[in-house]
Amino acid sequence: MKGAMIAAALAALVLTSQAAARETFRDRLAERRAERTQTERLTAPGDYEFRFRHDGRMRHYLVHVPRSFDPAARSAVVIGLHGGGGHAAHFAKDENYGVISASEKYGFIAVMPNGYSENRRGHFATWNAGACCGDARDQSIDDVGFIAEVMARVKRQAAIDDARVYAMGMSNGGLMAYRLACERPDLVRGIMAVAGTDNTLACNPSRPTPVLHIHAINDTHVLFEGGAGPDAFRDASKVTEFVSVPATIAKWVRLNGAQETPIRTLTVDGAYCDLHAAKAGGAPVQLCVTEAGGHSWPGAAKGRRGKEPPSQAINANDVMWAFFSAL
Repeated sequence: MKGAMIAAALAALVLTSQAAARETFRDRLAERRAERTQTERLTAPGDYEFRFRHDGRMRHYLVHVPRSFDPAARSAVVIGLHGGGGHAAHFAKDENYGVISASEKYGFIAVMPNGYSENRRGHFATWNAGACCGDARDQSIDDVGFIAEVMARVKRQAAIDDARVYAMGMSNGGLMAYRLACERPDLVRGIMAVAGTDNTLACNPSRPTPVLHIHAINDTHVLFEGGAGPDAFRDASKVTEFVSVPATIAKWVRLNGAQETPIRTLTVDGAYCDLHAAKAGGAPVQLCVTEAGGHSWPGAAKGRRGKEPPSQAINANDVMWAFFSAL
């Protein structure tokens, strides 16, 4: 009996070792593939995936090149940052956010990095946006450096117009866009945050960065008036008491040298937009508020299961491109 137990234990150990060896082999194979493709030029429309090692960890990003792409011309880029617990492929699914349709409509290259995740496929990923969120924050992941390296690679892969590189994100991705504006304003001409406020630990930007913020008044995750709502995260320690929307806007009006009194630029059923125009040498700050939609992407075709559907009063992608195009 004892001998059988020892034999079974040895067999289990062998199987575990074999599985670990297979996993290590797959990782090495993925790295070799990444090394072969990391300098691949983007010469034609389509969807691409690239992987590379950053700060000792394998990371990846997706790229959508629109049909209007001209490899001889310099292209605009929108960096799309998914929400906490999501992943780049989910963000790229058009029914969820409409980013691919917007890329085709407006002609920009969509670059969608994947947040930090220990999941092999990169699912359940988060961004280290300062005070939030999840494992990325808890392990002090260098997401600013990762996104900077993604853009350095994209600029080697295609002709990019440095004056038309923008970042936008949903929830934790919106928080991350604010961190980019704080720490690397040289990377982006402007940012849009949807349902995610500025929760950076420090913010001393070297120059003003235009900011567009979109938020539902009834968001139950990142509360409009501040704090983490009842739906924010199963484990409250993985998020933070989010900064309010008014405090975020006031902060960036000050940092950007924008007009303190806003101008109402849009009023439709269920939504409005207020613009704090730029003073001389400054940058604008625009806030768009929807009455409904909760924690979602306005204009999206599909919401999260069991949650309030996205507001259709405005389309976040259309508002985004109108704002960026006016810069």
